[in-house]
Amino acid sequence: MKQSSTRRAMFVLAAILVAAAFSTPSLANDPDPLQDFCVADPTSGRTLNGFPCKNPANVTAGDFFFAGIAKAGETNNTQGSVVTGANVEMIPGLNTLGVSLARIDYAPGGLNPPLTHPHATGIVFVLYGELDVGFITTANVLVSKHIVAGEVFVFPRGLVHFHKNNGDKPAAVIAALNSQLPGTQSIAPTLFTSSPPVPDNVLTKAFQIGTKEVTKIRAKLSPKK
Repeated sequence: MKQSSTRRAMFVLAAILVAAAFSTPSLANDPDPLQDFCVADPTSGRTLNGFPCKNPANVTAGDFFFAGIAKAGETNNTQGSVVTGANVEMIPGLNTLGVSLARIDYAPGGLNPPLTHPHATGIVFVLYGELDVGFITTANVLVSKHIVAGEVFVFPRGLVHFHKNNGDKPAAVIAALNSQLPGTQSIAPTLFTSSPPVPDNVLTKAFQIGTKEVTKIRAKLSPKK
C-alpha cells in the first residue's frame, strides 16, 4: 500500500512538472503567433505589446513586401554608415512573427558606432567589403573578428557591439534579428542627447571629464537642425 501511494505521488509530481514545462512562456524574444498572421494596424488607437491586427479581409501582398534594402543607402554622414531597417514598421506583416532584417552600408572608414539591441540577438552576413566587428561581454571582455564577404558574425542580445569598415572600399551587410522590432540604443547619443538630458554631474563623474567637455560632446552629437 505504501509503495502504491509513493508511486501515485511520483506520477502526480511528474504530471505537475510536465504541465509546468508546457505552460512555460516561449523562450523566444517575441511572443509566438496564435494565427497564420496578424498584419499590424498602426492606425488603431489601441495600445498593445506589438500592434493590433488588421482585418484579414483588408490584407494584401503589399503588407508582406519591402524593397527598401535592395539598394545601397547613402553614407555621406558623420559616421560614414547608414542603417535601412526592414522591421514591422516597414513590413506590417511581420507583426507577431518575431523576425526582422536590416541592411547596413559603410563608406571606407565608416562606423556603425557602439550600440545595443535590447529586444534581439543579431547576426550579420557580409554582402561585400570587409569589417572589423565585435561585442563586449558583461565581464567587460571584447570579442572581435575581421569578417569579409560571405561570412557571418553573431551579436548576443543586449550586448554593446560595433561594426567598423577599416578598408578602402565600401562595405555592406544584411543583419537578421529575432524580433519584429529589435530596438536600437546607440551608446553615445543615448547618454549625451536624451530628452530630458542626463544630468551633467552624472556624465562628468561617469566619464571623469569636466562640464565643458560634456557640453562639447552634446553639441557634436545633437541632431543638426
